[in-house]
Amino acid sequence: MNLVIQTVELTKKYGEKVALDRLNLQVPEGSIFGLLGPNGAGKTTTMKLLLGLRRPSSGKVFLLGKDVSLEPVRSRESLGYLPENPTFYGWMRAREFLLFAGSFSKVSRKELGARVDYLLGLVSLRKTREPIRNFSRGMRQRLGIAQALVNNPRLLLLDEPTSALDPVGRKEVLEAIKSLHGGVTVFLSTHILGDVERVCDTVAVLNEGVLLAQESISSLRQKHSRRKVIIETGEDKDEFLFRLRRSGWVEDVQKENNKFSLKVSDIGRCEMEIPKILSELELSLKRMEVEEPNLEEIFLEILKKDNDGSL
Repeated sequence: MNLVIQTVELTKKYGEKVALDRLNLQVPEGSIFGLLGPNGAGKTTTMKLLLGLRRPSSGKVFLLGKDVSLEPVRSRESLGYLPENPTFYGWMRAREFLLFAGSFSKVSRKELGARVDYLLGLVSLRKTREPIRNFSRGMRQRLGIAQALVNNPRLLLLDEPTSALDPVGRKEVLEAIKSLHGGVTVFLSTHILGDVERVCDTVAVLNEGVLLAQESISSLRQKHSRRKVIIETGEDKDEFLFRLRRSGWVEDVQKENNKFSLKVSDIGRCEMEIPKILSELELSLKRMEVEEPNLEEIFLEILKKDNDGSL
């Protein structure tokens, strides 16, 4: 597995405060990787360390296989960056601005025009002729993505790319990010879990500077998905609720008429025991299904375990 970003015991302290504590990140090439965490988790510190805007107190950063401390310029040659609030020359038009930005890159003059046309199409701004000052916030963010890609980078860093956008702007930006999958590697920092669920394939969860989880979203779902079960019976009997509560594999159960929502510790036993209990009580089974948790539920469970000291 080729790693585009790798940090080794990366630590950042501000006086006595530890903003980042021995962070070990591994971002695979071609992935769309989401860095998640509540405010103050260490996301901004991580982004600044990757960009070279802060120096670590200890530890290492490798970008595209190069040690940033030994090769600070070469390690970032193939990197694009979109800050949370990008700024532009308002009097310019989108194509004009991208040509200007691209003139500072290593893209040849011959290739730059075609590259700019491709990027304008990628972010749905090819037909836009008005000055940037008239752009909506979503249009500006999409232009910012195009600008970050103009040097044809292998790695794209996005800092809160959908922050403060309305639903339409958010949808447009997320579609632009999703279209990059499999090409450029995208590393995005955000607190908006729904956005990550829509575009990312891998996530890392930070809390108070500590890495709590780092794996694919599909792997996270597998770990958490087989714990919530919905059962609906044909009739309503209190004895069924009593049997569930004393089963040993039901951690929690909520009942509404003849519908039961179970949090279980052992899905295998649940699938074997439920038909047996229903048969003994002469109850019919109308529905039984395992609910897939969304990323927000998984995220909150990870944070809760960390706060409880059980991670």
